[in-house]
Amino acid sequence: MNRSIERSHLSGVEAGQVSARMSAMDQAAIDNLLQNPGQLAALGINFPPKVLAAMTSFAMDSMAMDAVNQSPVTQASIAVPVQFLQNWLPGFVRVITAARKIDEIVGITTTGAWEDEEIVQGILEPIGQSVPYGDYTNVPLASWNANYVRRTVVRFEHGIKVGMLEEQRAARLRVSTAAEKRSSAALALEIQRNLLGFFGFNSGSNLTYGFLNDPGLPAYVTVANGVTSASPLWATKTFTDITADLRAGFAQLQNQSQDTINPEDTPTTLAIPTAVYQYLSVVQTSGQGLTVRDWLRNNYPKCRVISAPQLNAANGAANVFYIFADQVDDGASDDSRTWIQAVPAKFQALGVEKGAKSYTEDFSMATAGVMLKRPYAVVRYSGC
Repeated sequence: MNRSIERSHLSGVEAGQVSARMSAMDQAAIDNLLQNPGQLAALGINFPPKVLAAMTSFAMDSMAMDAVNQSPVTQASIAVPVQFLQNWLPGFVRVITAARKIDEIVGITTTGAWEDEEIVQGILEPIGQSVPYGDYTNVPLASWNANYVRRTVVRFEHGIKVGMLEEQRAARLRVSTAAEKRSSAALALEIQRNLLGFFGFNSGSNLTYGFLNDPGLPAYVTVANGVTSASPLWATKTFTDITADLRAGFAQLQNQSQDTINPEDTPTTLAIPTAVYQYLSVVQTSGQGLTVRDWLRNNYPKCRVISAPQLNAANGAANVFYIFADQVDDGASDDSRTWIQAVPAKFQALGVEKGAKSYTEDFSMATAGVMLKRPYAVVRYSGC
């Protein structure tokens, strides 16, 4: 009997010491064996030449076969994370708030102090009447009468709190969280003051009113319907209709002031709703093709026009407009203004509280709302 030939042998100890990992040297040795398949026979690995050629051809035709069939050990993912494919535009877009127009309409008067309870306006009226002269009749005596109009000061507050971690992380965005929060607090106080300037504030027994509800305001007058549209809305009216509404307002202002106010030479303000402001561009269909705005400039050159969203649907569901004299030269000892918005403190820092991990700041605003000092110098129309 012929003895079998052993091509190689690994003892149990030696087999256990064979590493499962393949080094670069091991890979080079395998590549050499594949190129010389006869050497594999010593290891008990037999690749007949025809089979090896077929396998090589199939591998070349199916190069992606390993990627398809092999189950990955790690979680499947895309090759390039999306953060490497982002282009960040500069800066931040800020969210807007409605325009605040009370200061532009009636002005702002900084008077008094944050801790005040009221502001008071004195009103002085001359009393007495001349009578026909007589040698032995009693002398008619002149006198005066004083009254005092009071408005209550109301205070609002708004604060910020900034944490240490919050501040550090916001800095990575190139944002100062403390500065942004202070700006937000100041804006909130301004929005509140503007709203209070139009609508006042009712906390029960206080006397704080606004541009739309001061107790001295005259009643609304409803504008006439348009000649062709049969509607009071400026959106449907012609140039002639709209100018007729404005002319009626200026005429009423001059008449109820008993000619103390002449709108042609006295500075006046036309406060109109934002919703109808653009109808001042309605064009005259005949003549020189003027707009309502041109007509205003020509006939009332000292009238300024201010729009405000708070005048939209201010009287029930109807839009309103005001015409008033900015000041009246009536020989009074006050500032001669028709309106006053008394603001003791527009913005006041109250204090800072430091904590272990954060700090708190508080801010305040104080206002007495808007006071109508000369009711005869204002007319109000509704329905436009």
